[in-house]
Amino acid sequence: MPTRAVVALGLLAGLLVGFAALAAVVAFGPVARPADTPPPSLVLPTLRPSANPSGSGSGRGTPAASGSAGQQPGASGAAALFGVGRPAPALRLPQLGGGTLDLAALRGKPVWVNFMATWCPPCRDELPLMSGFAARYANDGLVVVAVDVKEDEGTVAPFLASVNTTLPVGLDGDGSAQATWRAAALPVHFWVDADGIVRDGAFGGIGPDVMAKGLRTILPGVKVTP
Repeated sequence: MPTRAVVALGLLAGLLVGFAALAAVVAFGPVARPADTPPPSLVLPTLRPSANPSGSGSGRGTPAASGSAGQQPGASGAAALFGVGRPAPALRLPQLGGGTLDLAALRGKPVWVNFMATWCPPCRDELPLMSGFAARYANDGLVVVAVDVKEDEGTVAPFLASVNTTLPVGLDGDGSAQATWRAAALPVHFWVDADGIVRDGAFGGIGPDVMAKGLRTILPGVKVTP
């Protein structure tokens, strides 16, 4: 058979196959994927919170040391926050009404040092209680002093009169004593023994029970009651 005839027959066969396929699509529609074969999907792992975030054996996290009013840290926390067990920092300030408040001059006496300010609500509540303790344990050598932070005498004097206290008050006008004692939160209390060592400390918002606890650390042999 001539070559041209073979080629012509091949093209004709191809056209016939194509027409047959097109007719099938028109008659029956495209071939679809079976309905019960879902497309592949991406599955993400489920993340669960750890039952033991602190890594301790108890399964509960360890709370951070709190600096909120009335809540006291443990022994190691107190040592870090208040310098318990260390010599008290120097404290020499102008005293309200004249003279000088000098902690070094009180060596040999147990001293309760309170950093405060007139704008501080817990200070208003605590100062009368402190005055009561000062009067009750004066014969045991106790001295209670307050340090007002960054206020002038004209502001402090009427405030003290309004809370009916006559405690000696040092005026820390520039806040340098506050910084030295690291008394960041007001009010804050330090109990210093007769040898000048800080024996206890507390953030403000405390009551007679915590005050008595602090006093017992600097009045050995004295029965201190709230």
